[in-house]
Amino acid sequence: MIFKNLRDDIANVLRLDPAARSSLEVLLCYPGLHAVMFHRLAHWLWQRGWLVLGRFVSAISRMLTGIEIHPGVKIGRRLFIDHGLGVVIGETAEIGDDVTLYQGVTLGGTSLNRGKRHPTLEDDVIVGAGAKVLGAFTVHRGARIGANAVVLQEVPEGVSVAGIPAKPVGERAAQEKTPEFLPYGTPCDETPDPVACQLSVLHGEVARLRARLAALEEERLASSVPAGFDPARRSANE
Repeated sequence: MIFKNLRDDIANVLRLDPAARSSLEVLLCYPGLHAVMFHRLAHWLWQRGWLVLGRFVSAISRMLTGIEIHPGVKIGRRLFIDHGLGVVIGETAEIGDDVTLYQGVTLGGTSLNRGKRHPTLEDDVIVGAGAKVLGAFTVHRGARIGANAVVLQEVPEGVSVAGIPAKPVGERAAQEKTPEFLPYGTPCDETPDPVACQLSVLHGEVARLRARLAALEEERLASSVPAGFDPARRSANE
């Protein structure tokens, strides 16, 4: 019962990772798959009130795989944790189907209450390496989170975000039935860098302020000269 989705998980790894050569290789050598397998057991124990035993299984998984998933996390089908080292998923996080997480991802909480405090990732979300998704909000279906992004608020359906804090950098066509797979969740087309965009705005603002300052200086000098004063006539008289 616990391992009924194992075949789907292996097939999903083979589909998404060109480095995977066979089902046996995936089963034996992929820590992301091992972490998901351990989690299914830990979550089964957690749901039945075996809290300490569930945490113990989770701790064993962390030692063996370098991936920390709290046994309370709700995970859908075909979760792919690629490479995986340093992934941390907090207790009240929820993950839908066909989600991909890369190494160093954190699904963390920002409060000390015992209620919902971790993010929800809907189906087909990709979270790039090193990204931090922090808080009790939803990353909606098909969203893409770029590498090293820090996401602090809800991400709409089909939108790609990047940067610190994360800002939208692109949106897939609404009619697209099969969303493209973006390795590491990072758009690689001509989508502008949000940090570069902000710097460009700041450069424009500085230029506008300089022009305004120059105009004010000219106005101040003009107002300090007496009416009818002629510098050329004053020089001749002297």
